[in-house]
Amino acid sequence: MLPLLLLLSLLLCVCTFSFNAYPPPPSMMRTACSRYCLQSSKITASSTSKLFSSSSPATPTKTPPKKRVLSGVQPTGSLHLGNYLGSISQWPKMQEEYDCSFCVVDLHSLTNMPKNTEVTKSLKENTLTAAAIYIASGVDPSTSNIFVQSHVKQHAELSWLLSCSLPLNWLERMIQYKDKTATAKEGEVGTGLLTYPALMAADILLYGAEVVPVGEDQRQHLELTRDIARRFNDLYCKGGPWKKKTKEYGIPSYPVFREPTAQIVKGGARIMSLSDGRNKMSKSDPNPNSCINILDSPDVIVQKIKAAKTDDIVGIFEDTSRPEANNLMSIYDITSQGDGEDVSNMSWGEFKPILATSVVEYLKPLQKRYEEVRNEEGYLEGVLKEGKENASVIAEETVRKVKIGMGFYLD
Repeated sequence: MLPLLLLLSLLLCVCTFSFNAYPPPPSMMRTACSRYCLQSSKITASSTSKLFSSSSPATPTKTPPKKRVLSGVQPTGSLHLGNYLGSISQWPKMQEEYDCSFCVVDLHSLTNMPKNTEVTKSLKENTLTAAAIYIASGVDPSTSNIFVQSHVKQHAELSWLLSCSLPLNWLERMIQYKDKTATAKEGEVGTGLLTYPALMAADILLYGAEVVPVGEDQRQHLELTRDIARRFNDLYCKGGPWKKKTKEYGIPSYPVFREPTAQIVKGGARIMSLSDGRNKMSKSDPNPNSCINILDSPDVIVQKIKAAKTDDIVGIFEDTSRPEANNLMSIYDITSQGDGEDVSNMSWGEFKPILATSVVEYLKPLQKRYEEVRNEEGYLEGVLKEGKENASVIAEETVRKVKIGMGFYLD
């Protein structure tokens, strides 16, 4: 199995990304072939699927296969500046080096029980919006795979199979679960919140992850994934019975799962709430002015930045003891590609309009490309359909091996 690097985003670092590096897809057409690519400002088709390719190179000189990367965000609402700067903006650069697949993790969006009925009202549209933003951000469907998590049924199937060998107390000790249950009212905590890490482990293990870049707040979940992989291999992939099964079904005799290694992301853009610089920018924040959405209009962006919380200290500069000032300056440094020296002596009243203009101009090319993607009839749906088919090839084989190990009768 090819080595795999899985990236779960919800969570990750930012890479420098120039919108000009990826030509927009203003005129997209679909052909009878199944692969889409950017070419001469048009999206055309390529007859060869590159994702998860296991075939040998055509040339005599063998090159090491690219490691795989899988990342995604939840379509629980409008994607915001924190999602983009913290994760999505790095994807176009990553696809040059890795064999990438980017997933809209819609199953994960249902874990917040008090709000999941609201989430489902716009889940379909938010899913399509997220996928279109992936492409608008520079993800090239001819190079990378884009699909919806729930379209690949093996994510949920493997999550169940793993859960049946997973001790309950392993899930109960997760920090995020304990933190949320400690403050939740009676009846507000659903089973999905408890079993969320099992689904996350399935996402990782389904594609054979070796290295997983994660944010610091996801380290514990990655460690749990390692424990789950080790436990499954110990229970089902050792000794004579396992060797007999592998011989019967003609599969390799090594254990089904690799134990992924965490690569803690350093220096990524951690964008905080505009209303409280101590908390991450979040779609679930009840204050609509707390986050800047990727598709917000210029007027809305100006309004939100104008209302952003600040302090009464003279001078505008990054300082961790000033969370709101530090956050706004971080946003300015990234969107303006400056060093902050040009605004350090300004008042907040002078600085906020400049920051708003910087953010508006930074997002403008992405928003334009997003509209082009959504307006091309059938294009986005075709990309997601093929993405499902490509991802399912690997997912089906992994679940098949899991079932062989667990002794299922296979048809």
